[in-house]
Amino acid sequence: MARNSLGPEMIKLLPNFYGFSAENPYLHIQQFEELCATLSNLDIDGVKIQFFEHSLQYEAAGGFKGFDKVVWDVVEHKQCENPSITFKYRSRDGEEGYPGDVSVTATYTLSSSTTLRLDMEAIPENKRTPKSLAQHTYWNLAGHNSGNILDHSIQIHALHLTPVDQNTIPTGEIMPVKGTAFDFTSEKKIGSSIHDVGLGYDHNYVLDCGDEKMGLRHAAKVRDPSSSRVLDLWTNAPGMQFYTSNYVNGVVGKGGAAYGKHSGLCLETQGFPNAINLPNFLSVVVKPVETYKHIMLFEFSVKV
Repeated sequence: MARNSLGPEMIKLLPNFYGFSAENPYLHIQQFEELCATLSNLDIDGVKIQFFEHSLQYEAAGGFKGFDKVVWDVVEHKQCENPSITFKYRSRDGEEGYPGDVSVTATYTLSSSTTLRLDMEAIPENKRTPKSLAQHTYWNLAGHNSGNILDHSIQIHALHLTPVDQNTIPTGEIMPVKGTAFDFTSEKKIGSSIHDVGLGYDHNYVLDCGDEKMGLRHAAKVRDPSSSRVLDLWTNAPGMQFYTSNYVNGVVGKGGAAYGKHSGLCLETQGFPNAINLPNFLSVVVKPVETYKHIMLFEFSVKV
């Protein structure tokens, strides 16, 4: 790719249809996942809900077979000035323990030559159910085979985050980031403080201070100094999981490239994880016939 150009290879894509491998689920692109970190069972409307349990006794990433591991139907494909494609999946009552039948759609639209919009919607048909969809692309603005993202800089429009316990489950606290290694209110190189937070960043930021436009708030700005490429992310979600590929280790992907630790970053806008158990967090429970809507707008540019 030429320097100072957007280029065709800004998303890390693995050489299989689903975006994951049987050997390493959750390490790759999860285009759709239910991200609702909960205890292994809970009550909704007096009914005990039993989720898939794993060794840590909580539910994350949609369960054993989340939305990233099912086949979605293409229900609409528009080839026009602003091309788009819409995928649909119907989750059945009790699937991975979640209550109710739910129809879910995800529409990708090229709003312009440098803008990608993702609209995610979910409509419960017959029961109240927790719903928080997240998009799990790994970004490396220097190119998919260019090493790690520690020289990338990022600005996150969040004055607070939700701290976690030893199992990386939010405790319910809303913590100011000022003066800590989690402070990205001003643009800062990711590698400058990543070693002060253990394995790396994997935290939910409270999006409480970004500019707004078209009903969306500015969540983050990412910049790669080697190519001058910039990604601006806008969303209507209240939180964003900032993840720095802490567990990626030798994953073989596009063109045989091997991806290592910190080889990409994820910006997963979302409802707050563990909100189902914490009344001070915004609720993620959606009622029947209500429509859950989650919008992400990715704007790409080159700024020397």
